[in-house]
Amino acid sequence: MEYTRFEKARIIGARALQLAYGAPPLIKVPQGMSDPLALAEAEFAEDAIPIVVIR
Repeated sequence: MEYTRFEKARIIGARALQLAYGAPPLIKVPQGMSDPLALAEAEFAEDAIPIVVIR
């Protein structure tokens, strides 16, 4: 599914907040990555974030 830039920003931001509050990562964390935003972007790139957009 193609997302608008606004939907992408909202999904990554929401997931980064979850990770910052202690949610377990849904992908294998690359060595040295500890930033929740970078991890959320990596999860988005692998299509691993279980967030649904309703239009």
